[in-house]
Amino acid sequence: MLSPFRTCLNTSTIRGQKLPLVQSVDLTADAGYNAIEPWIDEIDRYVAEGGALPDLRKRLEDRNLAVASAIGFFDWIVNDDAQRAKGLEEARRNFDLVAQLGGKHLAAPPMGATDQPDFDLARAAERYAALFDLGAQFGVTPLVEVWGFSQFLNRLGQAAYIALESGRPNARILADVYHLHRGGSGHAGLSLLQGAALPVFHVNDYPAEPAWNKLADSDRVYPGDGAAPLRAIFQTLQAIGFDGYLSLELFNESYWRQDAATVAQTGLAKLRAAIEGV
Repeated sequence: MLSPFRTCLNTSTIRGQKLPLVQSVDLTADAGYNAIEPWIDEIDRYVAEGGALPDLRKRLEDRNLAVASAIGFFDWIVNDDAQRAKGLEEARRNFDLVAQLGGKHLAAPPMGATDQPDFDLARAAERYAALFDLGAQFGVTPLVEVWGFSQFLNRLGQAAYIALESGRPNARILADVYHLHRGGSGHAGLSLLQGAALPVFHVNDYPAEPAWNKLADSDRVYPGDGAAPLRAIFQTLQAIGFDGYLSLELFNESYWRQDAATVAQTGLAKLRAAIEGV
């Protein structure tokens, strides 16, 4: 039976090896992923070292790799007007880079608001609308990203509120197996969404210990090597019509000390095993 899901490698998974982006593209394609999710700083380094974005886009196309999304950091949500204006300029630059590579999505985590548990959700929705409109100029959609460790936008319901109340029918959300657990949401709420609202879904696993509110990014492990209810999550995604990318996103330092190609191949094999038969 063919898998109902497309696979993607978030380059955080091999970030510790500090590979040139072109090499990451090639090993991602060689491993058999359908897409890659690079970080903006990797694209910046590629350009700074003399790389041309049209050449990188052609390489991606030649290797049949989509750019599912990209990971950048900009203060789009903060209360300070000047800081937010600077954040939107950085977002503009990020949107442009992603568009030049043929990508259609960009992660939008709550940078600058992670220590504000009482942040105004209505204001966040207004600011997401402004960010969305900026991205639309480039054909790139920002994804409201749940960060479980944050004091704000750490729950799926907050991300859903921001997307719904933005007034943008094509608003989109970025959720993550680890972050749903880390923020206390769990995965049941996914069943209330339409699959189209989740063009990318970050996949990982986590150990049973320590407790959910003590876990760190570095605790993430390969799918199937932890305690996450992955089968139930994937069944829910299939039921809501999810047809985006399952993007393997890990920050495990023990993997960073291994051969990057081996990590990419192992991650895909374990991801495929986790979704087998769903």
